[in-house]
Amino acid sequence: MAMPRWTVHGYAIVSADDRIADADGSMPDALRNEADWRMFQSELDRMDAIALGRRSHEATPNRHGRTRIVLSSSLPALERRADGWWWNPSGMATGDMLATVLPEGGAVAVPGGRDVFDLFLGFGFSSFHLSRADRAHLPGGVAVFGACDRGMPAEEVLRASGLAPEQPVILDAENSVSLTVFLPTNPARQAAPASL
Repeated sequence: MAMPRWTVHGYAIVSADDRIADADGSMPDALRNEADWRMFQSELDRMDAIALGRRSHEATPNRHGRTRIVLSSSLPALERRADGWWWNPSGMATGDMLATVLPEGGAVAVPGGRDVFDLFLGFGFSSFHLSRADRAHLPGGVAVFGACDRGMPAEEVLRASGLAPEQPVILDAENSVSLTVFLPTNPARQAAPASL
């Protein structure tokens, strides 16, 4: 019998200065793009679960009834609730959480926020879809990765975690929105076995 395996896929749309939200943590209109949204929703339809922060969970209704993994420090480890699985990464390792939520293995989407992206950078992404709205600038906003606040561009953060960019694709030429997919340089990282 084959061991269960999980793939973890990150999704973010960022401003030219690597921000995913404005200074108060809200997603501004400058980062809302219909072409990117369609691509993102299509990707979510392929996933077995979605891991996101509590604030993102509360701000976005789960209209499609997708399985959610909500990261929160308000519980000891992992708890099944009516609106999804609630998980405290300090109380349960990522691999153990995945084995409980998706015992047969599967694909997990990670749409953020920053702390969630940083956590899964440590675990290892199977892919990261980085959309960029080149005309948007959000000084003082929330960076996609913590390292961006220390001056490291998002692309360099992904490279440093073992991911390499494919050719960028233009999603919306009129609004200067492009997508670059980053994939592991080590193919063995594309799926995590149950032992992690």
